[in-house]
Amino acid sequence: MSAAVVTGSAGFIGRMLVAALAERGPVIGIDRRPQPSQTTPQPPQATQTTQHGVCFITADLLDLPPAARAALATASSVYHLAGCPDVRDARSDADQWRYRDNVLATGAVLAAVPMSTALLVASSSSVYGGSRGGRPSAEHHRLRPRGGYARSKVVVEQLCGARAQAGGRVAVVRPFTVAGEGQRPGMALSQWIAAARDGRPLRIFGSLRRSRDITDVRDAVRALVELGDLARAGEPIGTVNLGTGAPLRLGEIVDAIGRVLGTPVHTAVEPAATVEVEHTLADTTRLRTLLGWSPRTDVDALVARQLAHTPEAAALSPAS
Repeated sequence: MSAAVVTGSAGFIGRMLVAALAERGPVIGIDRRPQPSQTTPQPPQATQTTQHGVCFITADLLDLPPAARAALATASSVYHLAGCPDVRDARSDADQWRYRDNVLATGAVLAAVPMSTALLVASSSSVYGGSRGGRPSAEHHRLRPRGGYARSKVVVEQLCGARAQAGGRVAVVRPFTVAGEGQRPGMALSQWIAAARDGRPLRIFGSLRRSRDITDVRDAVRALVELGDLARAGEPIGTVNLGTGAPLRLGEIVDAIGRVLGTPVHTAVEPAATVEVEHTLADTTRLRTLLGWSPRTDVDALVARQLAHTPEAAALSPAS
């Protein structure tokens, strides 16, 4: 039986997606970072381990070992999540890494996966450059990327478009802000929760009136699994937004953090960089047409779960 393959399997969404897919059948995770369930250090030459029925391959997508290349070539479906994240990456060579890890890595995956294999590629809502006048961003809208990260994702989508034009089975998924347990520490909600817990002001860029379409990671993973099912069945997915269609003002998120922690929360509003858009909002019409549902985020429950899964909270939990 062929396995589903997830690139970026050590990442925030990747870890949860691997777990969800493993309940349904064989899964292979590929990531250049150590996989989350690999508790035993591996020697440098070890690139493949099996944990809880999931095969993990530690490899760079631009230097695929035979095992990773074979996994991509024989997969039942491929979820390409690997990439260089963070629209605010301030490294002087950030654009070089974005080109390498977003554009070139996607090209390597497209070359390794047969044209007949269902392939889902994660893009980003940043390609829209934010919503305008309160209007939700729809898949057919003109792309207005701000900054190097968004531009690299536009190129990724162009590569996927060329594959589709050539007859390949490929879907592009544009996730809006995804949050929940396991979110990267550098993401805004993670930073705000940490600051509030420590009694520090929350750094807000631009204004508390700015808004974001926040998607619960559990809903994001459920949608990816179901989209993969449709792709394997031959459903033409094309490009699809992954969001809620219900914006949350930054001030509402701050209030939720205060309610969950049961403590006053203070903010420090700072000027926003040019890559920081005013608002993001997904048009979820296509997603609902495909799946029959769209995500709905309970911000208090989301904050509570994310808080419960911080290292500090884990350290305070009684041993099992």
